Amino acid sequence: MKYLKLIAALLLTTTFTGQTNPKIYDIIDAVSAKRIENDIRTLVNFGTRNTFSDTVSNTRGIGAARRWIKKEFETISKTCNNCLDVFYQKDFVSKAGNRRVPHDAWVVNVVAIQKGTKYPNRYIIMSGDIDSRASDTMDFTADAPGANDNASGMAGTIEAARVLSQYTFENSIIYVGLSGEEQGLFGGAGLAKYAKDNNWDIIGIFNNDMIGNIKGVDGFIDNKSFRIFSEPVPPTETEKERNMRRFYGGEVDGISRQLARYVHKNVKTYMPDMNPMMIYRLDRFGRGGHHRPFNDLGFAGIRIMEAHENYTQQHQDIREENGIKYGDVIEHVNFDYAKKLTAVNTINLASLAWAPPQPKSVAIGGIVEASVKLKWDNVEGAKGYKIYWRDTTSPTWNYSRYVGDVTEFTLNGIVIDNYLFGVAAVGENGTESVVVFPNGIFRK
Repeated sequence: MKYLKLIAALLLTTTFTGQTNPKIYDIIDAVSAKRIENDIRTLVNFGTRNTFSDTVSNTRGIGAARRWIKKEFETISKTCNNCLDVFYQKDFVSKAGNRRVPHDAWVVNVVAIQKGTKYPNRYIIMSGDIDSRASDTMDFTADAPGANDNASGMAGTIEAARVLSQYTFENSIIYVGLSGEEQGLFGGAGLAKYAKDNNWDIIGIFNNDMIGNIKGVDGFIDNKSFRIFSEPVPPTETEKERNMRRFYGGEVDGISRQLARYVHKNVKTYMPDMNPMMIYRLDRFGRGGHHRPFNDLGFAGIRIMEAHENYTQQHQDIREENGIKYGDVIEHVNFDYAKKLTAVNTINLASLAWAPPQPKSVAIGGIVEASVKLKWDNVEGAKGYKIYWRDTTSPTWNYSRYVGDVTEFTLNGIVIDNYLFGVAAVGENGTESVVVFPNGIFRK
């Protein structure tokens, strides 16, 4: 009887800690490389998608591209009983004061929202960029196919909508094509402000920018590795929060970094053949992407992209010089790799959309003691909670313990000085929220 109780307890722990979910494997299998290829080819065939290119033509330019994307989202919606709310979100950008803006224009994003059943105002977002560019970003008439940068990310976002629209989630998912990235992240800035003005509760944004290249400019070929860029702490933190970090840690434990760790853990669990690389930086050195405007307003956001870039195929006029072929053309896109990174997004979108909210407040105690104490807010819809801890130099969480439906717990025999800690909420189906790093302390 003693052993039966032990086995039952282990099974209960497995159920509520979300080690595996069969639906996640179904989602991975549902992603289609062929559909992604077809979408990339369609986007490339618009000739150029420069934000300031033709908006009237039905076959060329940014206008034709965004109308096609909107139609695709609407077609997807019809297959799920109109489960997507599809619309344009736009902001006017003026030439005055913007050195990369050739003329005044509307920067138009295409948004598709799949509303959650329980938390409709909580959103997890996947984005791709609609626009492309030639060598000169001010040249809005030259061919700029943008096959990898960023038809790949846009096609992945559309494919994620196709797959996930067949499921029902408690939280809302947003699939969005953003414009104006090459001229100054205008589309992301516009949508982030729109989210703030409409009081959206954003879990995080996955910015997909270039997910289709496997051969680097150095000749290195890798179809399994990808990078997750995340900033260490929000730029909106207060002076008090900054000072607290000097004494209690958390220099690499901001909300975007926790989102990156979530993706890393999920990929290692469900796609063990993939190699997610945690990059401790907002973006590539001195460069930017469309997650940054969300970070700027205090939202969690990360960039998911290929591990090895080829700079002869980015921001280049199509040409050949000294035996080198320049240009972001479709021949350089690996559709199976784009499928893998799309699957990375879909499994994390689904996991977060199924998960309960994260605890808002987590307090930690155990100063000059032999045990660590944690307290947190009760989360509606949580079956229980999971405490995570790691070595202070580890990029990801090393250890965890499911502690059940309680709002405080003591980890006996673990010294607070030697590790960093966090707490996640666990749902009925075993899905977990993003880990919350302690934002308060308490003493006896």
